[in-house]
Amino acid sequence: MTNKIDGDAIIRRVAEVMINELKLEDVTPETFDADVDLIDEIGIDSMDLATVALVLQDEYAIHIDEDDYPKLTTIRLIADYVGQRIK
Repeated sequence: MTNKIDGDAIIRRVAEVMINELKLEDVTPETFDADVDLIDEIGIDSMDLATVALVLQDEYAIHIDEDDYPKLTTIRLIADYVGQRIK
């Protein structure tokens, strides 16, 4: 039995988690650019990313390795990573 996970749904959910956990203003999941660099352009630090990673790990019942955090620089990359872990 395989679950087909919708990549766009994961992107939207990652955006929601980012917005909620980091108290981002003036952005919605629909308007959040999935390819914007979260560190250079938004100013997210490693603690912010760890917070988001914990929420996503709980929600999707996956493990996000701390060594992979430096690669997770956009919502799309995070969503792809989550999608790969779900499969």
